[in-house]
Amino acid sequence: MAAAHGLRIRDPRPGDEAAWRRLWSGYLTFYKVDVPEAVTAETWSRVLDPAVPMLCRLAEQERTIVGFTVSTLHPSTWTSDLNCYLEDLFVDPDARGHGVGRALIDDLPTLARKKRWSRLYWHTNAGNETARRLYDTYTQADDFVRYRITFD
Repeated sequence: MAAAHGLRIRDPRPGDEAAWRRLWSGYLTFYKVDVPEAVTAETWSRVLDPAVPMLCRLAEQERTIVGFTVSTLHPSTWTSDLNCYLEDLFVDPDARGHGVGRALIDDLPTLARKKRWSRLYWHTNAGNETARRLYDTYTQADDFVRYRITFD
């Protein structure tokens, strides 16, 4: 489909919190997870803090926030420069199919080249076929299997 008219990708500002939280809530609902309010508040605080190696990018169309990414920058044992882990990506269901997700992803390699990051990577649920169709246009999924231990 055609790209969304008037779409721009930008850094968040403190006044964007309510719009981001609306989308964040939709993201958590999509993945059927509950994140404590304190963690959500801390995430928002982190993405605004330039000292924290976490960044958020917002997709704005006609003064409405319609999508976001949240990424974490980290060193690697395999590269000299930082890696960027795209942890969260969400587009408002009403804005899907118009290039918002692609614009959000395209923004990160542009930043990576500018800031000299070594690698951009992400993962999604195996059954998230809609997202995977988009992601497969960038690169094919690798053969790694993820293991995760959580601690309370």
